[in-house]
Amino acid sequence: MGKKTVFTFCMLMLLGSGAAWALSLNEAMSALPAAKEAGQLGEQPNGYLGVVKAGGNAAEVARQINAARKEEYQRVAKSNGIALGDVETIAGQKAIDRTPSGQYIQVSGSWVRK
Repeated sequence: MGKKTVFTFCMLMLLGSGAAWALSLNEAMSALPAAKEAGQLGEQPNGYLGVVKAGGNAAEVARQINAARKEEYQRVAKSNGIALGDVETIAGQKAIDRTPSGQYIQVSGSWVRK
């Protein structure tokens, strides 16, 4: 096997295995409470989840949920004739306010346990 063939095979294996690791939105939503309880994910003032401590599938959970949140924020902004940034800020504050004690929130760029 030539170097190009080996490289192509390895890339296909990596791409194929990545698809197996990808979560659906429903799976991400189901995994969110445990990831927050474990201190892996937290709420940010910009309305999106952030990775506090990498591990498991935390980054993928955040990516899936943040994509869904962004879609919803865009819809709300458009239907109300307001800026996306304003919707994100309002949603971020609400998410931080609703975060239970013991979970992480981002304050002035740093992660703190609420």
